[in-house]
Amino acid sequence: MNLKVPVIIVNYKTYSEATGKKAVKLSKTAEAVSLESGVNICVAPQAADIASVCDAVSIPVLAQHIDPIVPGSSTGHILLESVKEAGAVGALINHAERQLKLCDIEAIVARIRKAGMVSVVCTSNAAVSEAAAALKPDIISLEPPELIGTGIPVSKTKPDAVTQMVTLVKHVNPYVVTLCGAGITKGEDVAAALKLGTMGVLVASGIVKAKDPRKVLMEFSEAISETM
Repeated sequence: MNLKVPVIIVNYKTYSEATGKKAVKLSKTAEAVSLESGVNICVAPQAADIASVCDAVSIPVLAQHIDPIVPGSSTGHILLESVKEAGAVGALINHAERQLKLCDIEAIVARIRKAGMVSVVCTSNAAVSEAAAALKPDIISLEPPELIGTGIPVSKTKPDAVTQMVTLVKHVNPYVVTLCGAGITKGEDVAAALKLGTMGVLVASGIVKAKDPRKVLMEFSEAISETM
C-alpha cells in the first residue's frame, strides 16, 4: 500500500470551500502541514479537481468514488483509469453518501488492487466492517452515518463501536488498516481514535469548513505525533 500510516484523510465532499481553485489552495495547506509536522495527510477532492490538485501538491490524493466499470460505454460514471491518469493513488469506496452493493464494493476493491492503488472502504458499523475486511481492502474506515457532519466525534461517543470494529476487522484480516471518522473536529478526538486502536481518521467538514483549516490540521497532526 503506497499510503503511509498513521494518516489523516480529508474528504472534500462537494463543499464550495474545497471546489476548484479552493481545492488546490486547501491541498497546499494540507501539504504544508504534513511537511511541517511529519504526519501523513491525504486529500480526496471531487473528480473534476483531481488533476489540478495532483499537479499542485505531492501529498497523496484519493478519488471520492469510482464505479465498478471497465473502459467503454458508461456515460456519466467514474472510471478507475481516469482518476489514476489524473494522479490519484486510490479511492474512497462506499461512503455513507455514496453507498454501494456488496458485489460492487468487491469489484471495485479488486480493480483497485490490480491497478496497484489504495482502497478505502467506508462502513457504517462493526458488522459491515467485518464483512468488508473479507474483501481485502487496504483500509476500512468506520463512519456511523448519524454522526457525519454533526461535530459529535465517533471516537468519544461510540468508543465501543470503534474497538469492536478494530477487533473484528483484525480477526478477519490483520493486514487491513483501520480508521474512523464522523464528527472529528478536535485534536483530542483524533487522539481518542488512535487510543482505540485505529491508525488515523477520515474527516471532512471539521477541516474543510473550519475558519482556519491550517490550525485544525496542525492540531490533528500534533495529536497523532503525541499519541503514537
